[in-house]
Amino acid sequence: MAHEDLEAVYITSPVSIAYLTGFRADPHERLMALAVRPDSATLVVPALERERAGANPEQAPVLAWRDGEDPYALVREALGECARLGVEKEHLTVLAAESLRSAVGARELVDVAPEIRRLRRTKTAAEMEKMARACAITDSVAEEVMQGLRPGQSELELAMRIGAAISACDAAPSFDTSVQSGANSAIPHHDPSGRKLEAGDLVLFDFGAAFEGYCGDLTRMAVVGEPTARQREIYAVVLRAHDAAIESVRPGVTTGHVDAAARHVIEAAGFGEYFFHRVGHGLGLEVHEDPSLDPRSNTVLETGMVFTIEPGIYLAGWGGVRIEDDVVVETGGCRVLSKADRSLRVVRSA
Repeated sequence: MAHEDLEAVYITSPVSIAYLTGFRADPHERLMALAVRPDSATLVVPALERERAGANPEQAPVLAWRDGEDPYALVREALGECARLGVEKEHLTVLAAESLRSAVGARELVDVAPEIRRLRRTKTAAEMEKMARACAITDSVAEEVMQGLRPGQSELELAMRIGAAISACDAAPSFDTSVQSGANSAIPHHDPSGRKLEAGDLVLFDFGAAFEGYCGDLTRMAVVGEPTARQREIYAVVLRAHDAAIESVRPGVTTGHVDAAARHVIEAAGFGEYFFHRVGHGLGLEVHEDPSLDPRSNTVLETGMVFTIEPGIYLAGWGGVRIEDDVVVETGGCRVLSKADRSLRVVRSA
């Protein structure tokens, strides 16, 4: 890490702790931290997590606190007196910062979160194996669900089916599954409802499986009954934009360049105002992480970066189309990790 002049580093984001130690846990409201000194590292965990945190002898030594005890007494034991301390400012609350200053005498808190995000941005071979497995599970679930689509199923029912199919593969959902039908498909972030699939509906599925903490993320589309000319047209535009973005991915280009490749296709087709989000986001231990592929963003792509490509067109009151795949940057281009059928799947209405 940079910031060599720091006396110690205090990591509190559960995702960062998982990345650095292999120990994954959600402490909820309780304190959990990785305390790193120049010659040692210690996990400070709630007593509820003591056994799991200490299960791997290669992980850092563990200090555990019980409800009712002061966890900052253990933080002080792990860090000692520390005037200049590295922290993740985006995760540290004001209250926690004040408690930390009192416990270890920290006079300056230096943000190390950007450096941790930079380390996480490119994946190792071991991480890539897990991501490939997550994407393969996601692909198989997509095919299973598509084959079982019928008119009259509700968005909630389909979301539950997806969750059950992921669990049957010994995986967990990467995030809350989204199923959007009819006009609901024009709402990019829509919670599944009791609305039932009807003839003429576009149906958008956005979900992913996580394998050993690493996330897949996929969006696929179906239509109930024979698609209309307009549905076919908009789907074709989004697919061309999706393919153009993937073709633009290679080491040395910027994230903004990839966004522009998709955006140009959609704008040329006259739908530019209806594509109002970035073309993609980083993927790994979190379903949204660095790099972010925003319009005009200037992060330079490197081999080992993994992110989504997901252009969309959303027409309020009519419906929306999004197609999403996961890609890894490789020498000379990229490899698409998700393989599920990208066609507009037709659900027979009778």
